[in-house]
Amino acid sequence: MSLFESLLLAAHVLVAIGICGFVLLQHGKGADMGAAFGSGSSGSLFGAAGSANFLSRTTAILAAVFFLTSLGLTWYGSTHLAPRTGGQGGVMDRLPPSKATDIPAAPPPAAPASGTTSAPTGGTTGTNPTDTSKAADVPK
Repeated sequence: MSLFESLLLAAHVLVAIGICGFVLLQHGKGADMGAAFGSGSSGSLFGAAGSANFLSRTTAILAAVFFLTSLGLTWYGSTHLAPRTGGQGGVMDRLPPSKATDIPAAPPPAAPASGTTSAPTGGTTGTNPTDTSKAADVPK
């Protein structure tokens, strides 16, 4: 991991923690709802429209920085990690091809017990010869 990638990742994590903190510190707009129904001088149901304080502006700036660090990490990962992995592709593309002997063989089907037939019975309806219901196979 290069120094640039480490710094970008550290900034990304710190900005994410900052966004969480600032969102939790903000006062919810639904908490002022009681003021709209009789007390207070609120002009609208959820407070004045367009009022932004320090916390909401800082949250918006941190969200923009988080978006930019996300794009930066994506760009860095796609341009600088591709030469190390041998071109485009994921982890599954670098696996060796599997051989037919690597796949376990399925067990042979069990032989029917003596006195039973393996042909489908046609079910209880009897009207459709291609009916493959298993009504006759239910144990009694």
